[in-house]
Amino acid sequence: MKDIFVKDIAQYEGEEVRLKGWVRNIRSSGKLLFIIFRDGTGDLQTVAFRPEIGDEIFEQAKRLTLESSLIITGIPKKHQKQEGKYELALTGVEIIQIADEYPIGKKEHGPDFLLSNRHLWLRSSKQWAILKIRHEVYYAICDYLNDNGFSRFDSPILTPNACEGTTTLFEVEYFDEGMAYLSQSGQLYLETGIMSLGRVYDFGPVFRAERSKTRKHLTEFWMMDAEAAFVEHAENMQIQEELIRFVIRRVLERCDSELDILERDKDALRAADAPFPRMTHREAVDFLRSKGSDIGYESDFGAADEVLLTENSPVPLFIEKWPKNIKAFYMKHDPEDDNIALGSDLIAPEGYGEIIGGSQREDDHDVLKERMIAEKMDLEQYQWFLDLRKYGSVPHSGFGIGLERLISWMSGTRHIRETIPFPRMIYRIYP
Repeated sequence: MKDIFVKDIAQYEGEEVRLKGWVRNIRSSGKLLFIIFRDGTGDLQTVAFRPEIGDEIFEQAKRLTLESSLIITGIPKKHQKQEGKYELALTGVEIIQIADEYPIGKKEHGPDFLLSNRHLWLRSSKQWAILKIRHEVYYAICDYLNDNGFSRFDSPILTPNACEGTTTLFEVEYFDEGMAYLSQSGQLYLETGIMSLGRVYDFGPVFRAERSKTRKHLTEFWMMDAEAAFVEHAENMQIQEELIRFVIRRVLERCDSELDILERDKDALRAADAPFPRMTHREAVDFLRSKGSDIGYESDFGAADEVLLTENSPVPLFIEKWPKNIKAFYMKHDPEDDNIALGSDLIAPEGYGEIIGGSQREDDHDVLKERMIAEKMDLEQYQWFLDLRKYGSVPHSGFGIGLERLISWMSGTRHIRETIPFPRMIYRIYP
């Protein structure tokens, strides 16, 4: 008898097979017993009919509780009511463990209870679907980059200095060297990689000690940062667009049932696979002011602004060419206007907000050094970063994708805490 997974059930119609997993749900009706079985690859309805399997096996199956672990045997058959679906006519049950009364029932539970039981909540069908989409989004990003000349380049998590700003750092005592910090971004280290490999990316956890309680913030999250030599501002945005459209197509292709479980509007995702419009920061401010906003021309956008900018757009929107005063020191300035940084943010539609930040990087040693002095940065600590502009400097650009924010949009999940297995927020580090 062959051991199989639920995802492969259609290949074994009419053949007795064996599956290993857990009980999602169970209900009985006289001589019939319905067990919703799951094994990590999918869910499967199994049907036990007492006259066919006998009293002993039937009574054994009736002992099962929610989340009990078991091995079942049976014969796959086409579902009588759901086209394209299969169910299993049960022929045998081997109980591995009878689970205690499961704390997460069908009733509504508050978010605090569910987060405190995150280790169990992960088993629910919706959380399973989100995590499957997370898997596909992660590998879609990697596949696109791997196929387009980027090499994986792992940047350190422990760093001697800041990348994004000293107010959001987690400090760690580092032997006799003083303080180290948990990385906010791998970007600065990635810039060293392009001088060796041309195009590089990293993908891993980053940390921001921001005291933010919004639905879009985590203190530990996963970031993909990419850098590319000889790529300037416009091409940088083109790479980002191609990557996101690739991810959309991959999710639609491989996560159909997961999107159904989450009741995600698949037509909205299909519509997003189209050219992304571009708007300068000034044009965006003009638009917002025409809608009644009092936002200034030196202001960053809040969540409400991002929603307003994309409310009638089915596709993500690039906001480019930002005031230099609200962007990072390492961004290249527009040669036609020194007050403008050649940066861009990509804002997702449907109210999901910013999913990518990117820019062309300043490649002139003296210009970058002057900015770092103006920012009162410790030049000795950043000498290695300045060295990149002394030995073969080239025009280059990069961008970073917040994995959880992208998953939120792909899956239609409104709160980012559900897009990572164990969310870390300012008020939660358990479990």
